[in-house]
Amino acid sequence: MKDTRLLYDVAVVGSGFSAIAVTINLLRLLPAATSIAVVGDDPGFGRGTAYRTEFYVHRLNVPAGRMSVFPEKPNDFVEWLGEHMRQVSADGFASRGDYGLYLRDRLASLLRGQERPAKLDFIKAKATDCVHCSEAGLGFHLDNGTQLSARNVVLCLGIGNADLPLAAEKIDAGAESRIVRNPWRLSWPSKVGPSDTICILGSGLTMIDQVLALRVHGHKGRVRVLSRRGLLPHAHPPADRRAAAVEPELGSSREISALLAGFRKKVRNGTDWRGLMDGLRPVTQKLWQELTKEQRARFLRHGLAWWNVHRHRIAPQISSRFEALRRDGIVTVHAGFLEAIEDGPRGALVSYRERQSRRPRSFNADWIVNCTGMERAGVAHSPLLREMQRQGLIGPDELGLGLSVDKDSRVLDRQKEPQPGLYAVGALTAGQFWEITAVPDIRVQAQDVASAIASTLPA
Repeated sequence: MKDTRLLYDVAVVGSGFSAIAVTINLLRLLPAATSIAVVGDDPGFGRGTAYRTEFYVHRLNVPAGRMSVFPEKPNDFVEWLGEHMRQVSADGFASRGDYGLYLRDRLASLLRGQERPAKLDFIKAKATDCVHCSEAGLGFHLDNGTQLSARNVVLCLGIGNADLPLAAEKIDAGAESRIVRNPWRLSWPSKVGPSDTICILGSGLTMIDQVLALRVHGHKGRVRVLSRRGLLPHAHPPADRRAAAVEPELGSSREISALLAGFRKKVRNGTDWRGLMDGLRPVTQKLWQELTKEQRARFLRHGLAWWNVHRHRIAPQISSRFEALRRDGIVTVHAGFLEAIEDGPRGALVSYRERQSRRPRSFNADWIVNCTGMERAGVAHSPLLREMQRQGLIGPDELGLGLSVDKDSRVLDRQKEPQPGLYAVGALTAGQFWEITAVPDIRVQAQDVASAIASTLPA
């Protein structure tokens, strides 16, 4: 009988940016005698949802000068852009598709190098459950029928698309064919008629991406955006008007109200709020870790929506395109609470309760698109994580933001003990680090985890 067990020093489980960042750092740090497996079923390895897009209108939300995959080589992405005749400066906003190509190029360069330090196998499969966990390593079943074991495992599984903010019984079965539950998995804009009316649920970054994709596909009809607060992402100013980062004065209190009062006072005294947000970035993880559970929960309840629109800003040229559509009446933003989606003679009837007046409102739409963002980084989207949680090998963090990990990104089990050789990188670690979804933060974490693994392996 054929032995279907695969043995590695390190297994990277996942296919998105976190996985490629960890893999690149492992290749640079591990000695030649070691072996790495990258396990994932996404053919666009390393690009994930964000960097797979080919639309030029989909731009990075961070200037190119801060998007190098290597923390110690901050200009690497800008240099790549220049080598490939892309006219984007360090202060500019490159296309997300180009960033995906850059990541693939940097990985390919390491694989082609004659001094490549470790063996790397890509395994196109999905890990479905963990069959053993000990100091000798972890073993997984893969959906291709093989079993993989590794002394060290890095979970880079990211997060899934959020569900519709509506109970199933509030959605007519006849309206289902008009609902796009995950806009990133379907080529739904190609099915839209030029004059169709679109309802987009959610008013964040995903909504803006989808509105601009519709225009590229020739859509000329109305777009109604519905979200609970009707808040839109703010824009980065043009490079020549960009404020310098300003170090925040945090004071001694960590109460959310006190922190917010301090920020507002700074802005009232003339500080550009964008500079203040940029100055807060280097200390955000430390500040988050200083908050109590109650303070973190209060922030999530009352401040998260405003944090998102101020912190996650969009490129100025993207903002200009979107604001032009609003001025022309093509895009309308509604603030309210979705109450029902019914099937009707003029398409789907979307009913909601207006936020300020609480009056019932409704409108018809040919398509309803779920752009409420990504779910909190729990285990629901991953069969592997669900099974590992059932076995007690992993546990959720106390606020349900992701997995419970320590400050070294080591995964903690049900008893809050670190699992030997088991790490998590990226959004799964938001409970510990909070600011861990953007490239500048993940690349540092990926390098730290790869260094920690390298220190445990023989030279």
